[in-house]
Amino acid sequence: MSMVIPKQWRGGSLRFVSVPGIVLLVSAPGFAATYLTVEQAQQVIFPGQNFTAVALILSEENQKALETQYGLPVHSVKQKIWRTEQGGFFIIDKVIGKHELITYAVGINPDGSIRQVEVMDYREAYGDAIRQKRWRRQFIGKTAASSLELDADIKNISGATLSCRHVTEGVKRIMSLYELVLKK
Repeated sequence: MSMVIPKQWRGGSLRFVSVPGIVLLVSAPGFAATYLTVEQAQQVIFPGQNFTAVALILSEENQKALETQYGLPVHSVKQKIWRTEQGGFFIIDKVIGKHELITYAVGINPDGSIRQVEVMDYREAYGDAIRQKRWRRQFIGKTAASSLELDADIKNISGATLSCRHVTEGVKRIMSLYELVLKK
């Protein structure tokens, strides 16, 4: 017997409930939470500052440099970047957690150090401990020259390993992008 799962149930978790003579398929919605909008994240990281959007589409040369020189894959050639009135940068990126995307923002000070990292959207059912200030605080002050590696200078959170690893790799990619293109 084949079963068709309705489109609106896909992405959540399915459970089969058995009652003598009857089988029920129950769908639980997938977990997703938006914690900050773009504007809210900007003001959390750079309170009171104004922002100007930076139009940046990575050239093939820059993509290759990120992949070869820094060993980082490029997920999107179009970047979401804003410059602050005081010369810092606010950058939004997305990485995969275990199964779903995590949207986060990185604030970079005018001197090229990380000001703050904020998780904006988290769609996984578990592992959202990366939202804890204690974990995110590890990035503050790091630069493109920092190793930015999980279990080296960034501590892992048990139960959130993939989220920790992928956000750490994403922040490293953003800092490499800053060094390669934005710092100039």
